Amino acid sequence: MSKNTLFVGFFISVVFLIFGFGLPKKIEKKVVKEVSKVFEITTISMESVMIPEEFKKELPTKLTADNFYRLVDNSDVVGYAFVDKAPSKTAQFDYLVIFDTNLKVVHSKVLIYREEYGGEIGSKRWLKQFLGKSGKDRVDHETNIDAIAGATISVRSMTNAMDNLLQTIGMLQEKKAL
Repeated sequence: MSKNTLFVGFFISVVFLIFGFGLPKKIEKKVVKEVSKVFEITTISMESVMIPEEFKKELPTKLTADNFYRLVDNSDVVGYAFVDKAPSKTAQFDYLVIFDTNLKVVHSKVLIYREEYGGEIGSKRWLKQFLGKSGKDRVDHETNIDAIAGATISVRSMTNAMDNLLQTIGMLQEKKAL
C-alpha cells in the first residue's frame, strides 16, 4: 500500500472520528472543505469547545459540542468554526462561520440553502460584509448590512444569526471562557 493511500485512509478515519458525533455527512464534507480551504491545511482537527453551563443560559446563540469547534493543526490552534441553521421563508439554511485565533470572522458560507428564492445570501460578495467582525461589533440589516431584493427574510435571518453569534463570542471573551 502506498504512503498516499495510507495518508488518505488515516485522514478519512480522523475526520470520521471527529465528525461522527454531530454533523450530518453532507454538512460535514462541506465544513471540512471550507476549513481546509481557508487555512490551506489538509489535516486539521476540529475539537469541540466546551462552554461552562453557567454561561450558556445568558448567551444569545446556543453553543454546543456539535456546533462550535476549535481548529487545531499540529497542536496549534489556528481558529474556530461555528455551524448552525437559520430560518428562511419556509425552511432553514445551514451556514458556517470561521474565526481566526483572535475570534475575528475570516470566512462565512451558506452551506445548504433550501428555498427557491433568497439564495443570493450565499454569494461571496454579500457574505464579505461579515469579514473582520468580532465580538465587539454589531451587525444589523437596517444599518450596516446591505439588503438583497427578493431575499429580505433570509437577509434578516442571517444578519440576526451573525449578530447573536458575535454577541455570544464577545460575552465569552469578557468572561475569559475563550
